[in-house]
Amino acid sequence: MQCQTVLPGTECTFMAKSGCVFPEGSCQTVVENCEGCERIVEGSIGQVCGAYPAPAKKWANGICNFATHVKVEIKIEDLKVNPLKASKKASGGKKK
Repeated sequence: MQCQTVLPGTECTFMAKSGCVFPEGSCQTVVENCEGCERIVEGSIGQVCGAYPAPAKKWANGICNFATHVKVEIKIEDLKVNPLKASKKASGGKKK
């Protein structure tokens, strides 16, 4: 349904016929960690997240999974390779 409170006219999964069913009653404003994100939209209460109604909860346990401005580095440690399996893979499993 379309939002009737903070972002009138936009599609919202938390809107029902009885109003906003989000536990706090409406979307919350963005937090400092959200600065620079592409999902920030201007609502009737200020800047809100267009993807999730409570941005502070998304940042509580680390990086928000909706954040477009944060890049996560994945460290790949040296993989231990079994030499026997590596030689079989390199030969392509061909038998003579």
